[in-house]
Amino acid sequence: MVATGWVPRLTRVDGHLKLLAEVSLAVERAEEAAGEGGFTGAREALDEAETGLQVLRERWPEMAAAERALVGRAGAPVKQRLDAVALRLPRASALSAAAPEHDPEQEEDPAAA
Repeated sequence: MVATGWVPRLTRVDGHLKLLAEVSLAVERAEEAAGEGGFTGAREALDEAETGLQVLRERWPEMAAAERALVGRAGAPVKQRLDAVALRLPRASALSAAAPEHDPEQEEDPAAA
């Protein structure tokens, strides 16, 4: 068989599915980090996954009906996993709601001491 130089072209749906795969890998990293108690790493991975899903949401109006059906079916379990791991993470909260305390040493000039 002789090579004809034909190169398969990537379709648009391939790009959508590759992005969805990257989102899924980010969710997997978040699941692993949360399981090990690495909540900061889990939150960063979830943020990355959310960014990828946002890109897919922005692409949604431009997708054909068949693309939407495929991406929607493939994306639903990924979103469910993302939501499940997000619920396992502790909520970020402020350390203190009190007024700051005055520290007289803070006003002293170190050169004068």
